[in-house]
Amino acid sequence: MDLALSSSELTFRDKIRTFLAEHLPQHVRDATAASPTVFVEPEIDRQWGALLHRKGWLAYQWPEDVGGPGWSAIQRYIFEKECALAGAPNLTALSLKLVAPVIYTFGTSAQKSFYLPRILSGEDYWCQGFSEPGAGSDLASLQCKAVRQGNKYIVNGTKMWTTHAHHANKIFCLLRTGTGDKRQSGISFILMDMNQPGIGVRPIYTLAGDREVNQVFFDNAVAQADDLIGEEGDGWKIAKFLLENERGGSCHAPKLLADLNAIEVASTMEPDGYGGKLSEDLQWKRRVARVRLSVEALEIIELRILANISKGRAPGAQTSLVKLLASNLRQDIDLLAVDLYGDFGLQLEPIRPLYGDNAPPPLHSRAAQIAGPRYLNSRAWSIFGGTNEVQANIIAKSVLRL
Repeated sequence: MDLALSSSELTFRDKIRTFLAEHLPQHVRDATAASPTVFVEPEIDRQWGALLHRKGWLAYQWPEDVGGPGWSAIQRYIFEKECALAGAPNLTALSLKLVAPVIYTFGTSAQKSFYLPRILSGEDYWCQGFSEPGAGSDLASLQCKAVRQGNKYIVNGTKMWTTHAHHANKIFCLLRTGTGDKRQSGISFILMDMNQPGIGVRPIYTLAGDREVNQVFFDNAVAQADDLIGEEGDGWKIAKFLLENERGGSCHAPKLLADLNAIEVASTMEPDGYGGKLSEDLQWKRRVARVRLSVEALEIIELRILANISKGRAPGAQTSLVKLLASNLRQDIDLLAVDLYGDFGLQLEPIRPLYGDNAPPPLHSRAAQIAGPRYLNSRAWSIFGGTNEVQANIIAKSVLRL
């Protein structure tokens, strides 16, 4: 779908395209194309982030007064779309798009001045401590406890499914600091150092054999009282803000569209088993067309959300609709890739390294080599950031009034 851009927006788009053509390294493109997980390897994330930081574009979603470029909603969308089409990585959202907005929205002046520059420089790499073994979709039932002792909190408990905890030096947590009439009232949002004796990290290997998530253990770990965001008991309010940001803070359609385009191109070179090419098969063309129409519908919804945000309106339940649709489309596209490559797409564990001169030659192609692991990893899209069932319930209550 082509947008009717103004002359200034076209100029902006051309500026982004020129920068990407001149400064996006080939090895970063290769690493992005070879990544079976949501985020690229941290070293690639940092390299690309450093290039964007020098340009002043790393925190492209931040307000100008806290270090962002001051772009409009449509400019941010254009940037994301051009990056996706150029093969740039999806930068890890935990630092830039999740904890940073919490800090500059709810944090003190001291917290902003200390943490935001460190996020921009890459000095701090964050992970998120929300889910627990008994508190996933029902997050309000969390039990990991923080007890105030003077100017510190002593933290005990565990967190689950913590993305990149083995790489992070910081963690932002929802912790139980009190009790109340409602379970949500005793939850606080606290920042912590990962590199301390009281914190342990145990790997959780995914179905595809990757280590992207972990279980984190707190055994008398220490958090500074100055790293409490807001007041004690504000955690639930802040978490709702963060999750809404996570679900609606970025556009999914550009990346989905880029991946679908790559599959369509590849299908022109794959045999259909009957002497022709798969791209000529009527059933295949119908499958691809249905997915493309759905991606374009998602893009329209995301643009509508951006228009509302630019007018100061909260996106509300629309972010749940986006999360639900994007999760299903991610899985649909990854299934197309597996079907495209047939037996070559069924290599379920990626052979590392995934890119570079030392990467082993694939049996077919890099895209085929990664199709199976990506398909398996895309199963998690139905779970992280709120399950599909949770999103459907939010839509039912907020939109349908059920």
